[in-house]
Amino acid sequence: MQKEDAIRVIGAREKNLKGINVTIPKKRITVFAGVSGSGKSAIVFDTIAAESQRQLNETYSSFIRNRLPQYGQPEVDAIECLPAVIVMNQKRIGGNARSTVGTVTDIYALLRLLFSRFGIPFVGYADVFSFNNPQGMCPECEGLGKSKAVNIDRLIDREKSLNEGAILFPTFRPGDFRWKRYVSTGLFDNDKKLKDYTEDEMDTLLYKTGFKPAHPTKDWPPTSLYEGVVPRIKRTFLNKDSRDAARYKEAIDHIMTEEMCPSCRGGRLNPQVLSCKINGKNLADCAAMQISELIEFIRSIREPDAQTVTEAIAKRLAYLQVVGLGYLSLNRETSSLSGGESQRIKMVRQLGSSLSDLLYIFDEPSIGLHPHDVHTINRLLIQLRDKGNTVLVVEHDPDVIAIADHIIEMGPYAGTRGGNVIFEGSLQQMVSAETLTAVCMNRKPTFKSEVRKPAGWLPIEHAALNNLKDVSIRIPTGALTVVTGVAGSGKSTLIRQVLPKFYPDAILIDQGAIGASNRSNLATYLDIFDAIRNLFSRENLVSASLFSFNSQGACLHCKGLGTIYTDFAFMDTVASICEACQGMRYTQQVLSYRFRGKNIGDILAMTVEEALHFFHEDEVVSALTRLKEVGVGYLSLGQPLSTLSGGELQRIKLAAELEGNGTLYVLDEPTTGLHMSDVEVLIRLMNRLVDRGSTVIVIEHNLQVICQADWMIDLGPGAGDEGGKVMFEGIPKESIHCVSSLTGKYVRQAVLGVK
Repeated sequence: MQKEDAIRVIGAREKNLKGINVTIPKKRITVFAGVSGSGKSAIVFDTIAAESQRQLNETYSSFIRNRLPQYGQPEVDAIECLPAVIVMNQKRIGGNARSTVGTVTDIYALLRLLFSRFGIPFVGYADVFSFNNPQGMCPECEGLGKSKAVNIDRLIDREKSLNEGAILFPTFRPGDFRWKRYVSTGLFDNDKKLKDYTEDEMDTLLYKTGFKPAHPTKDWPPTSLYEGVVPRIKRTFLNKDSRDAARYKEAIDHIMTEEMCPSCRGGRLNPQVLSCKINGKNLADCAAMQISELIEFIRSIREPDAQTVTEAIAKRLAYLQVVGLGYLSLNRETSSLSGGESQRIKMVRQLGSSLSDLLYIFDEPSIGLHPHDVHTINRLLIQLRDKGNTVLVVEHDPDVIAIADHIIEMGPYAGTRGGNVIFEGSLQQMVSAETLTAVCMNRKPTFKSEVRKPAGWLPIEHAALNNLKDVSIRIPTGALTVVTGVAGSGKSTLIRQVLPKFYPDAILIDQGAIGASNRSNLATYLDIFDAIRNLFSRENLVSASLFSFNSQGACLHCKGLGTIYTDFAFMDTVASICEACQGMRYTQQVLSYRFRGKNIGDILAMTVEEALHFFHEDEVVSALTRLKEVGVGYLSLGQPLSTLSGGELQRIKLAAELEGNGTLYVLDEPTTGLHMSDVEVLIRLMNRLVDRGSTVIVIEHNLQVICQADWMIDLGPGAGDEGGKVMFEGIPKESIHCVSSLTGKYVRQAVLGVK
């Protein structure tokens, strides 16, 4: 291989990398495999991607650089022949309520152009069709499509009188100044319970406004007009200029519900703009359609002059279908997309590009995808390669690994026991290797030898939310149930939204962020940090608060963060290790105290596995053991939770529940980010929950998990409007005989090796 035909990384030492050298062939698909924490992301994202983006950013002026993402120089001796990189990670697109699938893909902008030119009647140019433009937005919801309404049942307690505190909102309770505005009106019997109010009295209390009470008490301001509780709250706390909104945010969130705007019915636009139609549909109708349906509507527009625009729209919509997102609508808010959906949205932007000789990097593109859709993603990766690009993929899925031209496996294990290249070569060479990935690739999924008999049943009847079509199912208790189906088939709607309405005690363990600051870490989340600080306190006869990096013992220079962030105005912000504490977070006095020869900073730097060898106190060891069991033994005790992936966060939540007393658990794709060998560990943990008497429901695509479940519920046949039906319900082994089940087809293929 000639020098310019490969990317050469020399002496990479980022994170746990052991000064490794890697040669990556250009214009090929290279998959980086290995267990979680083995160093895959350290070499691909933190070294190769970071250096390419850093060098590219340096070609811009300092003014522009300050407005670009900041990248530090990675720990590496050299990287040769490095192309410009485009990173397709799982970071959620996010954005506010005004960011939608339509706006982020620019399809909505093309639709605005189409309606402004060819819609009837003509109501204005493209800008007027924007829900972010005051001229086009719905005046009631200001272009959000939703409005906030007060939940009366949360606002008042009908079992109480005004004097007993029936209005459950700050400043409206007995003695508060706003409470006095109601008890001094003379309109109400202040000792009468609200449940005994007449319809007119309740309407007066809550809604009537703009009149002077006929017989107020002396405490009533003589020039004031009466204002009901609901309009007063809206005016005082929901007005965008309100000074009290932030102060009472928690109370406001408690009493408010979000509902479709009654004026635009979720369309976001004003009546004049909504009157403009093409073939009987307005712009809001198009944005609300499922993409697979919208593409048919766009292709039905026969106006010759509109062909250029309709072809451009249809092409982009087709790309969304190709990446398995045909079940979305353009008005879907980007903040509601999963990491996998976000990554595929980013892919859409690249499919129409004619650029070549680029470096594309993907972070587990199979996440959240049914085996059927993984093959679609594989075709896209091959297309990008065949256009003359280099494609790097960090992946665990054997179907994605199978299309690689070159495979690099990191390991052998995680954390300090990883960081080495343990295999480089082709798929054919890997088959005969003895690495963890090779062993798992050569092993077929197997069915459970004996499934559990249900202790009872949890019925769900006539579910019709979102795309569910009058679904009725039974979930066995005391068993492990897997819910399957393509992305968008209705799994999450059924299990995450409908199930809790029937069974509110269900405990959801998902991949959502843990509501904590960047000071929260593994030790604090699992409540072992207090125990560790107490050990230091007793050993050194000093206060336990000294060993908190949020309190007394924190380094004064970095405020206990261990890192100093320096803003150079128009130049890059620099993050550097605090010189005062050398990243240890504490004052020198605190760091002088020891427990078994280690200071508190050393403890936080330990990985879970290292800490297990160090501690033998039961209250610490039991929590650490649970962390190791869920496959995050490579994480350090002091690692901020804000730096963890969704899969890692989910496994930490699972660790917290292993000794809990819940009886019904729901896990949402828990294999996300897990190596095939770790999936086996996860299956054992789920079985452990069931064996202690719990019922476990898991939403999953992984064939290992599906085969090892006691019961299977498969939804489909397709996504969105084409899904929402039960295709199979029963023992997983029986699914291979169900011709209508797409999942059954792939289970049969995986277990029996037949298509």
